[in-house]
Amino acid sequence: MPSDEDQIRQLVATWMSATRAGDTEAVMDLMTEDVVFLMPGKAPMSRADFRAAMQSQAGNAGPRVDGNSEIQEVQVAGDWAFARSQLMVTVTPRDGAAPIVRAGPVLSVFRKEQGRWLLARDANMLVVQP
Repeated sequence: MPSDEDQIRQLVATWMSATRAGDTEAVMDLMTEDVVFLMPGKAPMSRADFRAAMQSQAGNAGPRVDGNSEIQEVQVAGDWAFARSQLMVTVTPRDGAAPIVRAGPVLSVFRKEQGRWLLARDANMLVVQP
């Protein structure tokens, strides 16, 4: 059986591939019901807010989203864990406009529920890259 750290790393890899594929339900399945996303200059985002944002980008009309998460640290304490990573996300509009690249550090908190790790909190400090 994979270690807790391996399971968390796999969750992040699955998140990235599901986001790339535009698979909203697969991403939603990786988070707790009470998940909270924190971003600079924005109000905290709930699960419902996240779903709405992801669905607005789905389909052929929405932008293509690609990214890379480089996990730098995972610490596990019982049914809670955190991961510190460096994330880069490229959003490419389908209308031919220039891609927007955001990058920066992320601190993610995970909670084990019914034997499965899920994202519970995410503090994302991404900023637009020149």
